[in-house]
Amino acid sequence: MPSRLVELFTDPLLAERIGRRLPRLFQLAEVESSRAGRVGMEVGSLRERIVVALLMYKFGKADVDTEVPITKPEIDVMVFGVPVSIKTITGRGLSGVKLAWTVDSAKASEFRNRYYPGSEMLLVQIVWGGTGSFWYIPLEVQERVFERLGREAYIKLPKPGTNPRGVEISRLALETLVSEGGVMRLQIEWKREKVAYDPYKRWVDYWREEWDE
Repeated sequence: MPSRLVELFTDPLLAERIGRRLPRLFQLAEVESSRAGRVGMEVGSLRERIVVALLMYKFGKADVDTEVPITKPEIDVMVFGVPVSIKTITGRGLSGVKLAWTVDSAKASEFRNRYYPGSEMLLVQIVWGGTGSFWYIPLEVQERVFERLGREAYIKLPKPGTNPRGVEISRLALETLVSEGGVMRLQIEWKREKVAYDPYKRWVDYWREEWDE
């Protein structure tokens, strides 16, 4: 049975809305996570929530389960009971997609030795001032590419003595994945807007709000 995720790409009205709103929402996520002009690492979690909110908007909260056990770090959300991984990268090159956030050499090698694709993937490529993409990469495509390239070529381990913050899908594997048949893609123009957004306002409003205690 085909994944319902394809509906994000085949519904023309929704696809148009994604292309129009995703850059603005991701820009707000950057404002929310910035300090002294620098974007913090927490922006990744905010971007993930934005994509999860899109899934809830399309399919309803009842069929989008965010209560995924921490023992399954490769899964971000369940949609109609199907595990989905949400990945975001910034830049024109296809690299930097994390599979695990360990830099310990032994743990990284152990992860590579046991890893096998296990979820559908939604991948957002952010290219501010240019054209990026929103991809749906089915699990069967990941499995096919993994088997074709092999474990060593599919997974990039962190280099000793560096701090890359994790094990990644290799550039070769990622470029191969997005070019495979069965993958769906929306092109997105990543234009920044002037936004008047105060990340503290909602918290100030909560302090101001009268609650029943």
